[in-house]
Amino acid sequence: MTPDEVGARLVEVLGPAPDVVASVSGGQSYARATVDVPPRSWAAALLAARDDAELVFDFFDWLSAVDELDEGFSVVAHLWSTTQRHGVLVRTRVPRDAPAVESVVAVFPGAAWHERETHEMFGIDFPGHGELRPLLLAPEFEGHPLRKEFVLASRVAKPWPGAKEPGESGHGGGKRAPMRPPGVPAPGEWGPA
Repeated sequence: MTPDEVGARLVEVLGPAPDVVASVSGGQSYARATVDVPPRSWAAALLAARDDAELVFDFFDWLSAVDELDEGFSVVAHLWSTTQRHGVLVRTRVPRDAPAVESVVAVFPGAAWHERETHEMFGIDFPGHGELRPLLLAPEFEGHPLRKEFVLASRVAKPWPGAKEPGESGHGGGKRAPMRPPGVPAPGEWGPA
């Protein structure tokens, strides 16, 4: 099936609804069908993708999120059919003030680790998961580091330890003025004085 056919089939299986939309991602020969669903249809969409006889998405590849700022968070799952050799991206958008979408661990047990990571890094809840304990960060860590408003304290506290700046090697060229990465406040605006 082509990506267009995969998307159209999943929309057909889910039933006609104005808020279920199929498209195709970029990537030329690596393009994927992309189906946007409302949060209330998230688990049903992944179950339908798995159980439909034409789609047969039997392999859960990954799940993560994208911080869309004022628009909330896009939760994205990539599924693959090992028999039909096609993939799909299923997306839903959750609001920023109460980010939550139903867990799909009952549909794809492999989603457990991905939901824990997404919960930890973005602060999105997955009701029904049952075990959203810290996975990558220390238990006392505060905040969600993949949210765009999260300040990268280490970039403020000390300079980047990368390669030498121009002019520091003694081989000519002037020294470049230091620049703060986007979103990092000036030293006097944040952190210890």
